[in-house]
Amino acid sequence: MPHSFPHDLVQAQRDWYTTYRELAAGGGPGSRTTALRRRLVRLSVRISAHPYWSTLPDSSPAARMALKELTWTDGG
Repeated sequence: MPHSFPHDLVQAQRDWYTTYRELAAGGGPGSRTTALRRRLVRLSVRISAHPYWSTLPDSSPAARMALKELTWTDGG
């Protein structure tokens, strides 16, 4: 079943992958690692608590995976 994800939810998942990749690459100079980890936590909350999920039956794990696949394959 195709999903029509809200733009802000898609963008938050893209931002999550971008931040994760940056952190995995070393996080950059200085204390950037802490800032990136905090950003990941904030984005995780924004994604998991998004009102869109309440419109689906059982929080639809398949829809959550579809969002991840959509944003992973487009380069994050």
